Amino acid sequence: MTLKGILAVAAAALLATGNLWAQDDNGGVRRRAGGREQREQTQDGTMVTERMQSFYSDDNSTISDADRQWMRVIYRSIDLDKDKNAPLYFPEEPIAGQENLFRIILKQLSSGRVPAYEYLDGREVFTDDYKVNMRDVFERFGIPYSAAKGSTEKSPKYTVDENDVPTNEVLSYFVVERWEFDTRNNKLRPVVEAICPVLHRSGDFGGESLKYPMFWVKFNDIRPYLAAQTIFVDDDNNLPTCTYDDFFTLNMYDGEIYKTRNLKNRSMVQMYSDPDDLKRAQDSIQARLDHFEDKLWVPSREDVLASKSKKDAKATEKAEASESTEESSVAAETAKDNEPKAKRSTKRSGKTSSKKYKEQKPKSSSGSSSAVRSVRNRKK
Repeated sequence: MTLKGILAVAAAALLATGNLWAQDDNGGVRRRAGGREQREQTQDGTMVTERMQSFYSDDNSTISDADRQWMRVIYRSIDLDKDKNAPLYFPEEPIAGQENLFRIILKQLSSGRVPAYEYLDGREVFTDDYKVNMRDVFERFGIPYSAAKGSTEKSPKYTVDENDVPTNEVLSYFVVERWEFDTRNNKLRPVVEAICPVLHRSGDFGGESLKYPMFWVKFNDIRPYLAAQTIFVDDDNNLPTCTYDDFFTLNMYDGEIYKTRNLKNRSMVQMYSDPDDLKRAQDSIQARLDHFEDKLWVPSREDVLASKSKKDAKATEKAEASESTEESSVAAETAKDNEPKAKRSTKRSGKTSSKKYKEQKPKSSSGSSSAVRSVRNRKK
């Protein structure tokens, strides 16, 4: 084939693929399918592709229970007053394209991209039967809203003004974690399953604020939008070094265990009324989760030697401590035995001195007796 024929074939190939590939405004390449763009632009300008959505929406449904082997469901309460959880609350108002967690969740729910599920107080069911209508949520919690452009009865969309979003009242979150041991990678990992924003509002007569759980959002549904929002988590480094997705998948939050899935569907407070017992139970559950993998594997030779050296060191310390205790007890007994001897010697010395004093008296008495004899001799 001549050079002209090769160029003609190459040109034909480029024309055939023109419908599949196109160049965007920034000079990058994006894929087309039948002339339709396979990416979606959010309200804040963040680009979320279908591939990105499919990647983050994978809820490990292909993993069977036989692969999991073991799983425990943990419910945590994330208090935003704690410094470690502050990245979920700040900034309260959008600044330079950065938004807090609740604004991102509410925006995606209002646009109809992400579904919300009813809060059932411990019996979470994420099926279509328990999906909630956002209009009911807005009316229940008194959040002003309006119908968005393109809203229909089948696919309603709403708009909430930025000033009407109650970010200052969402002061905590409920999180459902699945701690599962996967035999495919032989690793125990915590997986965030769902997130629930919790409103804190004072009652009609003031006093302590009451908690109102709003709705559940599946974490995998909201992950693509959380992965597109960068945040900074350290006051010493003001660069946004991670995303909200990293914050949850890496367990960077500090959450208190308020419930574990059980047959009676009881919370920790219901099972442990005493605060000290509740704290001990929470610490015990967390310790078992942290050290679960320690009981799974046969230790290596190095681990065995290290544990043996630790045991020997502890035994040596214990023996030295017992020897020092015995020596101190022997010294105390010796001092105790020596103390009465000194007292006896003191008493004996006192007795001898008194005897000497008594022995001197007969001398004086002998003088008096000689005087009496002399008187008797005179009478004779």
